[in-house]
Amino acid sequence: MIHYRITHTTAYQYEDPASLSFNEARLLPRTFETPLFSQKRLTHEVVVSPFWRDARERQDCYGNDVLYFTMRQAHSEMKITVTSEVELTPKPLPMLSGANWEAVRATLLDSQNVTLLPLREFMLDSPLVPLLPEIRPYAAMSFGRKRPLLEATHDLMQRIYTDFTYQPGTTTITTPLRQVLAEKSGVCQDYAHFMLACLRLHGLAARYVSGYIETELEGSAASHAWVSVFVPDLGWVDFDPTNNLMPHDQHITLGWGRDFSDVTPLKGIFYGGGESELAVAVDVVRLTADGAEEPKASANGHG
Repeated sequence: MIHYRITHTTAYQYEDPASLSFNEARLLPRTFETPLFSQKRLTHEVVVSPFWRDARERQDCYGNDVLYFTMRQAHSEMKITVTSEVELTPKPLPMLSGANWEAVRATLLDSQNVTLLPLREFMLDSPLVPLLPEIRPYAAMSFGRKRPLLEATHDLMQRIYTDFTYQPGTTTITTPLRQVLAEKSGVCQDYAHFMLACLRLHGLAARYVSGYIETELEGSAASHAWVSVFVPDLGWVDFDPTNNLMPHDQHITLGWGRDFSDVTPLKGIFYGGGESELAVAVDVVRLTADGAEEPKASANGHG
């Protein structure tokens, strides 16, 4: 059992005062269980400045916790800090065997099994993950005939990690997937979107996961992203192509959806304000049983 505290601060600075803003945040870790680990949110605190109004929480169609709030007074800056504590309980990593991916695809396409119908949207293209036919040959190298789904997905993850270059600043969230394929570089969102396209092109259900990963330096982390693939009789199994590992005890999950557009950490609109500058700081700290901070772990890959 591992105890983490996550502090996520987002600050906007406006060129001119904004008169009004409407905001939506997905910054509260989920409570759930997967074949690799269980996660439980213990506490959370949200601090917003300047004064906020109309604050309320809801759940979106994927069960992610969403915080909505407005600012109705003129403001030149806005800052939201969310501090959460979560508990992770790792489980033994599964064997990379089991049902082959073709059998899983056939199961997912069985229209008689109504319990699996909600998975269909994770098999289709989405706003940021078009199912480009030119991606299929790359994916097909991992999905040989009757290869176990978990083995094939693990191989795909390793190949993306090896073939792609992690290069912050070269892409944005709107960078087309075709460009990511051509340049084979980007950041965690690009890796995740590309892997999702590979899986969905083979008729598999795969979702985008938003969260954090434990890193070495205070305030150096950022929102992270990886993918989950659905395995019948097992559930959703996570894969992190940016770091070439199966999330187990260092990933904290905020939420999931079809792609980044479903789980944007903070979005909204403001009136006036001119140009704006955004600054984000994330700190993930492992705590001892009595709540004290443990020494920082060694570097654990890209966030």
